[in-house]
This record gives sequence, C-alpha cells and structure tokens, in this order.
Amino acid sequence: MHFVIMGCGRVGSSLAHSLEARGHDVAVIDQDESAFRRLGTGFEGRRIAGVGFDRDTQLEAGIEGAHAFAAVSSGDNSNILAARVARETFGVQNVVARIYDPGRAEIYQRLGIPTVATVKWTSDQMLRRLLPVGAAGLYRDPSGQVILAEMPVVEAWVGRSMEQIQAASGVRVAFLTRLGEGVVPEARTLLQDGDILHVLGTRDTLLTAQGVLDSAPGQD
Repeated sequence: MHFVIMGCGRVGSSLAHSLEARGHDVAVIDQDESAFRRLGTGFEGRRIAGVGFDRDTQLEAGIEGAHAFAAVSSGDNSNILAARVARETFGVQNVVARIYDPGRAEIYQRLGIPTVATVKWTSDQMLRRLLPVGAAGLYRDPSGQVILAEMPVVEAWVGRSMEQIQAASGVRVAFLTRLGEGVVPEARTLLQDGDILHVLGTRDTLLTAQGVLDSAPGQD
C-alpha cells in the first residue's frame, strides 16, 4: 500500500521507516529539504519538498493512490488543512492529523477528522510512569474523553462477578489479563486471584471507580 506523510520530524521519519519496514510504499512531504536527512540513506521512498496542504504537492506525493495520509508537521493549522485536502479533495478515507492543542483536537475529531493530541498523550504516558499507584491509562480516544485503564483491585473483590464490579464501580470491564493472556469476560465471570482488570471510563468515573475498588466490597 502507498502512504503519504506530511512532516519529516522525529515522528514523521519514524513513521516512514516503520511503514517501509512493513513493505509499504511511502512518500514524505516537508517544506524544509534538510529535514529529509532524518530519513537516512537507506530510505527508499519518495521525498517531496513542498507545502503539505498544497494540492499539487500532494499529487506529486501520489495522494490519488494513497491508502492513508498522516499530517505530523509542527503546525496544527497546517496539519488540519492538509488532512482536509487529502480527505475532501482526493477522497482518502484514512487520514490522521497531529494536534498540539487538545481543545482543537476535540473539535476536529467531532468534525470527522481523526486527530492525535500530542501534549495530552505525552502527559498521560509520563503520569503512568511517575505515579506508583492508581489507574494506569493504556489508551485514550482522540477526543481525550474515553480512557482504557488498568485498574488495581484489592483482594477482597476476588470471587465477585464482572456484573457486580461494574455495578459498584460505575465503569465497564473491557477485558482481563489472566495468567498472561487476555480474556473477554462475561457478566457472570468471577474475578480470580492474580487477574489484572482493564476498564473503560472517563477520567471522573475512573477516579470514582478507583476509590471503590481500593476498598472491600459492601455486603450484599
């Protein structure tokens, strides 16, 4: 498949190498020709010097035959414009834009342009490594509202069903890690000793759930 990437910074060059290593054809666009040095001499894809949201530049990069387009330059406006051109002008369905402003990211996500809010994602990753306890976020949707988190549970919950855990905590159990393997539980599945609980919720519901699951369950 053919991929077009706008922006040859650390993210763009890493993405280009990852896609090429998987056997895909890649074209990288950047206004600054010197940025292509990050690709190294071993990169076999195309290097296109130009403005990434310019139609002619995207055509030169092969956008008409592209499976996907990624806008990962350092400018929010440029990334959004380029993503819109790729989708609305050339009909590329798989587009994503990197956005530094989380507020903007949420707005564009609602408009149907998938975004990655860089600052929020990075801060979440840092927090996961700094905080010794509490729910560890594994994934956050592009709007930043829905979080998949690993949720610590005190031993007193062992033997309780997923239905009971969900009703008490207010979050949805997405899956369990049991003996090193992922398990999609049913409502009647019982929590076993050593299980790792992975739940879906918002920031507020996760905080509430953590308080509940940090304590022994109430008596039925």
